Amino acid sequence: MHLSYCTNVHPAEDFAGIVRQFDTYATAIRRHLDADVLGLGLWLAAPLAAELVAEPALRRRLRRELDARGLEVVTLNGFPYQAFQAPVVKLAVYHPDWTDRRRLDYTLNLARVLVDLLPDRATRGSISSLPLAWRRPWDAARADAAARLLDELAAGLARIAEEAGRPVRVGFEPEPGCVVETTAQAVAALSGVDTERLGVCLDLAHLACAWEEPAEALARLRAAGLPVVKVQVSAALEAADPAAAADVLRGYVEPRFLHQTRSAHGESADDLDDALERELAGPWRVHYHVPLHAVPARPLTSTVPVLRAALRELLAPPEPACDHFDVETYTWGVLPEEQRPRTDAEVAAGIAAELAFARALIDEFPPGRAPVPEREEVP
Repeated sequence: MHLSYCTNVHPAEDFAGIVRQFDTYATAIRRHLDADVLGLGLWLAAPLAAELVAEPALRRRLRRELDARGLEVVTLNGFPYQAFQAPVVKLAVYHPDWTDRRRLDYTLNLARVLVDLLPDRATRGSISSLPLAWRRPWDAARADAAARLLDELAAGLARIAEEAGRPVRVGFEPEPGCVVETTAQAVAALSGVDTERLGVCLDLAHLACAWEEPAEALARLRAAGLPVVKVQVSAALEAADPAAAADVLRGYVEPRFLHQTRSAHGESADDLDDALERELAGPWRVHYHVPLHAVPARPLTSTVPVLRAALRELLAPPEPACDHFDVETYTWGVLPEEQRPRTDAEVAAGIAAELAFARALIDEFPPGRAPVPEREEVP
């Protein structure tokens, strides 16, 4: 079992900036947790991934920088292409999509980097990627183009595995508003792919926003033979009575990220401000990744109960459905003012608290877990 936190919460996109992240946040988080080794779900922007592939010595240096600080990487976040912490991201995060060869090149570059970063005891690596594309525009021609690139992706991953001796799998992450929003859509869109190398990245906030029941969702994926390559341990914002919570919800409206909103009755909005303006019937779930361990401003709650139910299903006997779990709360910098950390040290303390919370949840469901190694791989 590998538990990590995703570094897409940090803005750096060059080599020096990535190493500064290790010193500013990761080593502090490891100390908070009193862990020998801290897992990172590393995010590398496309230009840096290409640079690392072109310069083997730089990859070796990155591995040394990780090892020297007690950090390890078994998974990469390959969803944002670059500029994920720009002042305005919104729909730009979905470009280039899986109809564009740049997305294929980026993902294979990440796989080439990852095989050189994997710790010796890791049996495989994983990469999360976007759910093909935003839903508009999408037609048969674009679907065919994406299918061709997925075939090339699987072939490229097979070559990398043969050369490296260990495989890297790519998981496509269902997300509200995209071509693949639900596990049912994932089954349809990924029918016929090479399931030895391709599968699903299950983001638990997204699962909740789609109002999917975890047991049914996991059963659907199992029946289709689609592996859960990676789990993003995340929680969304929930409003039982949006009208009564409208003033508090407005505090979560911000310009950087898209916060798709879904009601239990099937109504939807592509951003939170739109949902408030249209006064969608409640209850709502909002694609706003909130800190796992912290209760949102009242009367709002989070979807941690869905997260817990999903972990119970994922870790059920006879063996876990997945062994890569990545805490992905990238919104620390845009939280409402009264909840937002003021310093780097506060960010590190918050992420450490999330990791401790996630580990405690995972430990609630031990029967299906793999044996804990002599040297802990997770905080």
